[in-house]
Amino acid sequence: MGLGPKLALAAGAAAIVTTVPMSAGAQQKVTGPVATYWMSAQTQTGFGMPAMGPGGGQPDTSAIMRAMMGGGGPSKTLMLQLGSSQTTTAPQAEHLPPRNLQVGASLPLLTPKVTPVTREERPDQIPEEYQKPRGRMLVFWGCGERARPGQPYVIDFAKLAANPQSAAGLFRGIDYRPMQPPSPSRNRTYGEWPNKDTRTSVPSNGSLVGPHTIQGNYTPEISFMLEEDQDFLGALNLTTNARSPAGGVNLGWNLVGNAQAYYASAIGGGDGETVVMWSSSEIQASAFSNPDFLSTGDITRLVANKTLMGPATKTCAVPKEFVDAAPSAMVQLMAYGGEANFVYPPRPTDPKVTWNQQWAVKVRYRSSTGGILGQDMNAMMGGGGRRAGAPGAPQPQPGQPQQPPKPPSAADILRQGILGGALPFPRR
Repeated sequence: MGLGPKLALAAGAAAIVTTVPMSAGAQQKVTGPVATYWMSAQTQTGFGMPAMGPGGGQPDTSAIMRAMMGGGGPSKTLMLQLGSSQTTTAPQAEHLPPRNLQVGASLPLLTPKVTPVTREERPDQIPEEYQKPRGRMLVFWGCGERARPGQPYVIDFAKLAANPQSAAGLFRGIDYRPMQPPSPSRNRTYGEWPNKDTRTSVPSNGSLVGPHTIQGNYTPEISFMLEEDQDFLGALNLTTNARSPAGGVNLGWNLVGNAQAYYASAIGGGDGETVVMWSSSEIQASAFSNPDFLSTGDITRLVANKTLMGPATKTCAVPKEFVDAAPSAMVQLMAYGGEANFVYPPRPTDPKVTWNQQWAVKVRYRSSTGGILGQDMNAMMGGGGRRAGAPGAPQPQPGQPQQPPKPPSAADILRQGILGGALPFPRR
């Protein structure tokens, strides 16, 4: 996204003094910034994972149904995070967005109250009813009709439970540097939106284009302009999601303007004993933890080493071996955008003059979609079956002896412990 200078934004609690090379033999002192502000813009179609950022949680059921049926356009979400090295007894801050965003005249940036964790709330002890996990995880990677030699990589949960130290490196994900947005732990004062008081939804035609102003009693006033190429990424849709004659699944999608990379992953299970993962990476990587956002530097590096697919890629085949091992699986496709970076005041041209940064802004982008692997949305919505406990499902009869608890299966671990019940794995 052709934007201001690509700067590493400091989000520390106090003003930071560093140096920036200006020319051979010359160094320039840099202080601050006093305040850092991050905007995380997401576009979602199809079925996606629950939001994990501030104000996140389980998505609204009706919104999920509308998205799966294609109603109402893509879902757009915005996360705002303000950090400052200044303090005040009653912090207040707000974001004044452009009218095109259609979320009102002001978005309050609430400072969350930090509640200390008591000893009783800490998971120091293993419950008496705990049973050793059973089952295994199969990891596949790479686009192609057939899995590469040496796949799948097998992880045995029972062996991990007996020797937890052996888990290091097994759940290998994308090799990236996690981004460090403002937070209560990194800043003396912090504010965010959405929050517990306001969760205004961004309409599907809402736009970031226009002037943005952030003001408050613990931050210098921040003002910047977002241009047309700095708006939300466009909607990402699966144009192909069908079984191939060879037994795999062919995925195809539309190219998204300003997207710099694509990444596909799938998670499923064939029975209660096995969890199966696949990613489009050409380097071994599980679909265990897909980053919501990536820095521009990481995107460039990961496209070069083929962990991510390039911006012109619009097809990928899921291998037959994964499909055979996971008849029920969910696929997720991500488009990673670049960044818009702003800093004020501009850097002095004289290297002898200290650059006292007042504020720095980062806007980051992604677009995603998801669904059932090998099924279009209409086929998925027409599927039958009832969940245990749902109306019309068989109910336990009074007087029947209660069955002893079963040890957690691999699918149970993934469903409950990692993804919070988001995936449609069969229970057996």
